[in-house]
Amino acid sequence: MSGHLALILHAHLPFVRHPEHEHFLEEDHLDLLIDLALRERKRNRNQPELAELSEFYFELFSASRRFFVDEWKGDLLAAFRQLRDAGALEIIGCAATHGLLPLIQQQSPAAARAQLLIGRDAHVDLFQADPTGLWLPECAYAPGLDTILQEANIRWFVLDAHGLLFGNPQPQRAIYAPCYTRAGPAAFARDRDSSRQVWSAEEGYPGDPAYREFYRDVGFDLPLEHLGPIARGVRKFSGVKYHRITGRKGEKQFYDRAAAEKAADAHATHFVEQRRAQLGQLAAVDVDPILVVPFDAELFGHWWFEGPRFLELFIRKAAFDQREFRLTTPSEYLAMHPTQQTIEPGASTWGDKGHLEVWIDKNSSWIYPHLHAAAQRMTNVANTQKNDSSELNDRVLKQLARELLLAQASDWAFLMRTGTAREYASKRTIDHLARFNKLHDQFAAGQLNEKFLADCEWRDNLFPNLNWRYYCSGGL
Repeated sequence: MSGHLALILHAHLPFVRHPEHEHFLEEDHLDLLIDLALRERKRNRNQPELAELSEFYFELFSASRRFFVDEWKGDLLAAFRQLRDAGALEIIGCAATHGLLPLIQQQSPAAARAQLLIGRDAHVDLFQADPTGLWLPECAYAPGLDTILQEANIRWFVLDAHGLLFGNPQPQRAIYAPCYTRAGPAAFARDRDSSRQVWSAEEGYPGDPAYREFYRDVGFDLPLEHLGPIARGVRKFSGVKYHRITGRKGEKQFYDRAAAEKAADAHATHFVEQRRAQLGQLAAVDVDPILVVPFDAELFGHWWFEGPRFLELFIRKAAFDQREFRLTTPSEYLAMHPTQQTIEPGASTWGDKGHLEVWIDKNSSWIYPHLHAAAQRMTNVANTQKNDSSELNDRVLKQLARELLLAQASDWAFLMRTGTAREYASKRTIDHLARFNKLHDQFAAGQLNEKFLADCEWRDNLFPNLNWRYYCSGGL
């Protein structure tokens, strides 16, 4: 066996909680999907192709409900903990609200530190163990972050390829082995060849004509009155889709599950063979090379419906059908190969063009002066209040930190750029900053409105055990 492959799935969602609305993220979502599938099963009973697909969706949604509600009582984290304890996967950490750390660090090192340490603490609360690895939001790195990662006891993280390749000195093994940073944590680099075969719009697997078409959905194809309560009078994606990609133009053909399964199997085989060939060309590397293959988890199942099946087939084929490489985790690889080069990685992200343009453009640049000012105010108030342990003081400082963390989420700038939810993203940024500044000014003036504080706590109630003293200039 001459190589290793680490598959990493990164999943995060911005904190979306709107208790002021009766319907936002409904707790009855699976029940509503089952209701829609039953309506479709009745509507399509005389159309064989659609009847078969309607039955498929009914069984899929019903099985999902049994798994989520009956088997795991709505606690998917317990399922992940069980897999971790069985040695099937490694669970890694992330920054608290997926804030773009280089931008935060540039103006407020204490706020970048708080993002990482609060995220680390939340991981411990949820999984009863410290994370060994950490997902840097957007793989965004800048010199100095390694010091904070070391403080959080993080042993490794992931960069895009150029973050390692443009390091100083240059890595002797390119991207096929990790490098230690000067502060200690190791940096692994994303393998671009592997990523391109999955992500690329032109050559990636998800564009195969046999796969399910994401954009054709009964939520837009059928009369609103037929959709029932899942629509609530608004056009939106329902998850019931009857067509395959077919081609870039022309009419879409009905989805053929057998053809999609065949394509997933062929693509999994191809992916294994490509990784075998790739690793076979790295014989000159003086340690067993590793391919690090990170993806956004939402690709699998959401955008690419057959993605989870592709992953299952790939993992099975890699484990049983070949011997040229083995599946591993970065932690396991470091334990096997602890001696590595030390470099200073280059500033980088995995965004378009490899830098920060995705999150700083004409649509989003206006937010950063306000975010930086709020971060500085947070550090100042933490410094002045760090020796006050009163309950009310603690509530105020915790809520100030929550509002700042939520405003810093990288999702808002990303959505402003793409335009998919620009108004909502702008409103979220403005609302969190407004609540932060109002609460801060009341507290600083000695005129705290406890009703307003309670309202903020009701709306934005994440991180119940948050340690606001991480924002202090000199640490705790």
